[in-house]
Amino acid sequence: MHEMSLAEGIRQIVEDAGRAQGFRKVRTVVLEIGQLASVEPEALGFCFELVMQGGVAEGARLQIEAVPGCGWCPACAATVAINTLYDPCPRCGGYQVQTTGGTEMRVKELEIE
Repeated sequence: MHEMSLAEGIRQIVEDAGRAQGFRKVRTVVLEIGQLASVEPEALGFCFELVMQGGVAEGARLQIEAVPGCGWCPACAATVAINTLYDPCPRCGGYQVQTTGGTEMRVKELEIE
Protein backbone atom coordinates (compact mmCIF):
# COMPACT_ATOMS: atom_id res chain seq x y z
CA MET A 1 0.00 0.00 0.00
CA HIS A 2 1.84 3.08 -1.20
CA GLU A 3 -0.73 5.35 0.48
CA MET A 4 1.17 4.85 3.78
CA SER A 5 4.35 6.30 2.29
CA LEU A 6 2.32 9.13 0.74
CA ALA A 7 0.82 9.91 4.16
CA GLU A 8 4.32 9.91 5.68
CA GLY A 9 5.41 12.38 2.99
CA ILE A 10 2.44 14.60 3.81
CA ARG A 11 3.38 14.49 7.48
CA GLN A 12 6.92 15.57 6.63
CA ILE A 13 5.63 18.51 4.59
CA VAL A 14 3.27 19.57 7.39
CA GLU A 15 5.91 19.21 10.12
CA ASP A 16 8.48 21.15 8.05
CA ALA A 17 5.95 23.93 7.45
CA GLY A 18 5.18 24.03 11.19
CA ARG A 19 8.85 24.44 12.08
CA ALA A 20 9.42 27.07 9.39
CA GLN A 21 6.31 29.12 10.16
CA GLY A 22 6.02 28.52 13.91
CA PHE A 23 2.55 26.99 14.14
CA ARG A 24 1.76 24.15 16.52
CA LYS A 25 -1.63 22.81 15.48
CA VAL A 26 -3.16 22.02 12.09
CA ARG A 27 -6.95 21.76 11.81
CA THR A 28 -7.27 20.81 8.14
CA VAL A 29 -4.93 19.53 5.44
CA VAL A 30 -6.20 20.16 1.91
CA LEU A 31 -4.77 17.91 -0.79
CA GLU A 32 -5.17 18.05 -4.54
CA ILE A 33 -5.08 14.57 -6.01
CA GLY A 34 -5.26 13.94 -9.72
CA GLN A 35 -7.74 11.44 -11.06
CA LEU A 36 -4.85 9.66 -12.80
CA ALA A 37 -2.48 9.68 -9.78
CA SER A 38 -3.21 6.07 -8.76
CA VAL A 39 -4.06 7.10 -5.20
CA GLU A 40 -6.95 5.49 -3.33
CA PRO A 41 -8.51 8.34 -1.28
CA GLU A 42 -10.09 6.05 1.35
CA ALA A 43 -6.82 4.22 1.97
CA LEU A 44 -4.94 7.52 2.12
CA GLY A 45 -7.45 8.85 4.67
CA PHE A 46 -6.94 5.80 6.89
CA CYS A 47 -3.14 6.08 6.65
CA PHE A 48 -3.30 9.85 7.22
CA GLU A 49 -5.04 9.37 10.59
CA LEU A 50 -2.41 6.85 11.72
CA VAL A 51 0.63 8.76 10.54
CA MET A 52 -0.45 12.14 11.94
CA GLN A 53 -0.65 10.85 15.52
CA GLY A 54 1.77 12.65 17.80
CA GLY A 55 2.44 15.50 15.38
CA VAL A 56 1.11 18.99 14.69
CA ALA A 57 -1.65 17.53 12.49
CA GLU A 58 -2.93 14.96 14.98
CA GLY A 59 -6.72 14.96 14.72
CA ALA A 60 -6.66 17.16 11.61
CA ARG A 61 -9.32 16.76 8.97
CA LEU A 62 -8.13 15.60 5.55
CA GLN A 63 -9.90 17.35 2.67
CA ILE A 64 -9.27 15.97 -0.81
CA GLU A 65 -9.93 17.97 -3.97
CA ALA A 66 -10.01 15.89 -7.14
CA VAL A 67 -8.15 17.14 -10.21
CA PRO A 68 -9.56 15.79 -13.49
CA GLY A 69 -7.37 13.98 -15.97
CA CYS A 70 -6.51 15.68 -19.24
CA GLY A 71 -4.18 15.16 -22.12
CA TRP A 72 -2.98 16.56 -25.43
CA CYS A 73 -3.93 14.73 -28.61
CA PRO A 74 -1.46 15.57 -31.40
CA ALA A 75 -3.80 14.15 -34.04
CA CYS A 76 -6.62 16.53 -33.04
CA ALA A 77 -4.29 19.29 -31.82
CA ALA A 78 -6.57 19.58 -28.80
CA THR A 79 -6.60 19.20 -25.05
CA VAL A 80 -9.05 16.44 -24.10
CA ALA A 81 -10.47 14.99 -20.89
CA ILE A 82 -9.26 11.48 -20.06
CA ASN A 83 -10.49 9.17 -17.31
CA THR A 84 -7.65 6.65 -17.15
CA LEU A 85 -4.07 6.53 -18.36
CA TYR A 86 -3.67 5.32 -21.93
CA ASP A 87 -7.29 6.04 -22.84
CA PRO A 88 -7.85 6.78 -26.50
CA CYS A 89 -8.70 10.32 -27.53
CA PRO A 90 -12.43 10.87 -27.02
CA ARG A 91 -12.54 13.00 -30.19
CA CYS A 92 -10.64 10.93 -32.77
CA GLY A 93 -10.07 7.56 -31.07
CA GLY A 94 -6.27 7.78 -31.46
CA TYR A 95 -3.91 6.40 -28.82
CA GLN A 96 -1.22 9.09 -28.95
CA VAL A 97 -2.75 11.17 -26.13
CA GLN A 98 -0.03 12.63 -23.90
CA THR A 99 -1.12 13.14 -20.30
CA THR A 100 -0.88 16.80 -19.26
CA GLY A 101 -2.85 16.89 -16.01
CA GLY A 102 -4.44 14.78 -13.34
CA THR A 103 -1.34 12.83 -12.26
CA GLU A 104 -0.28 15.20 -9.48
CA MET A 105 -0.74 15.10 -5.74
CA ARG A 106 0.12 18.13 -3.64
CA VAL A 107 -0.57 19.74 -0.30
CA LYS A 108 -2.62 22.74 -1.37
CA GLU A 109 -3.46 24.35 1.95
CA LEU A 110 -3.11 24.02 5.71
CA GLU A 111 -5.67 25.46 8.09
CA ILE A 112 -3.88 26.20 11.36
CA GLU A 113 -4.84 27.35 14.84
